[in-house]
Amino acid sequence: MLKTTLMIAVAALSAVPLAAAPKSAPKAAAEVPPEPMPFIKADAEKAVSDLAQALDEGFVFPDAGTKYAAMLRANLAAGRYASFPSADAFAKQVTADLQAVHKDGHLRIHPFKAGSEKGGRGPAGGDARKSAVLRSGWLGDGVAYIDFGGFPGNEETLSDVRKFIAAHGNARTLIIDARHNGGGGLGEMNLLFAQLYAQPTTLVTMDMRRAVEEKHGTPFGDNDPLLRKVDGPATIVRREHIVIPAATATGLRTAKVYLLTSKRTFSAAEHLSMSLKRTKRATLVGEATGGGAHFGGMAPMGTGYAAFIPVGRTFDPDTGQSWEAVGVAPDVAVPADKALEEALRLAGVPATGDKALAGLH
Repeated sequence: MLKTTLMIAVAALSAVPLAAAPKSAPKAAAEVPPEPMPFIKADAEKAVSDLAQALDEGFVFPDAGTKYAAMLRANLAAGRYASFPSADAFAKQVTADLQAVHKDGHLRIHPFKAGSEKGGRGPAGGDARKSAVLRSGWLGDGVAYIDFGGFPGNEETLSDVRKFIAAHGNARTLIIDARHNGGGGLGEMNLLFAQLYAQPTTLVTMDMRRAVEEKHGTPFGDNDPLLRKVDGPATIVRREHIVIPAATATGLRTAKVYLLTSKRTFSAAEHLSMSLKRTKRATLVGEATGGGAHFGGMAPMGTGYAAFIPVGRTFDPDTGQSWEAVGVAPDVAVPADKALEEALRLAGVPATGDKALAGLH
């Protein structure tokens, strides 16, 4: 069953750990790995049963959701989920079984220990109390840089983005680093979009199953002015993600923009990538992104597990195609570790690459 407690984050990557920060970032103290959760047959079987129902009712593509559910129920009846060395091993097997039926970059099940979420976690992983702006500052004369580890939408991160805009509004070039950004929500990118566009602009289109939204509500908020409802198929609620330019323009409105990408750029960070690419507002430099275009959220499955259930898709309104499984292709293809050096070269700054980040905070 798709529970009403489903915590949906737009284009969120709740189910995949956030990629690690680059080597130059400060290292956290080593932590003792948690003890693996034991496998309990009754809990696992209840999780499979709940997952089958949730996918049947809510998966973004109804036909695939029905196939997932049929497979899970058949495997459950055949005793394929009766014994595993750990809860993690069970979850990995179920996830592999799901991906064998229909590949989806977000869909997976995890062991979930009650109370482990204390303190809060952002949609893409990481501590929701901390800013996901890892570094920012000037890399050269008129060249501003901001590095996002995710888009958690928390006030700490949003505040840092506002401060960055205020301090770098006269930039002639803006470099946005999303090479290790695992995703999240729309808040951070909306702040940037308002500065980067001179006219109201449609970015991407987002479809959600109407039956799911009518039963469980919208994940976006009914009155978000940046998510405009438009006509679509009868079974779909369709929205366009739009930009409303900031009332007061800064130099960022005319700045040259480079977005750094890698195969670890995922989900909401790919939403950013597609938006900037299809509107020709930025040059993407690096690698094709990871390929996760379906939004949804985490929901509990039985006792001891949680799964990410994709309930909608985001796509290019010009082609009708999403980046699911294929990623967003860069405009300038270089290895991810050379992307900053290439962007700086394109911006006319001496190509010191990641060494230029050493003095940033």
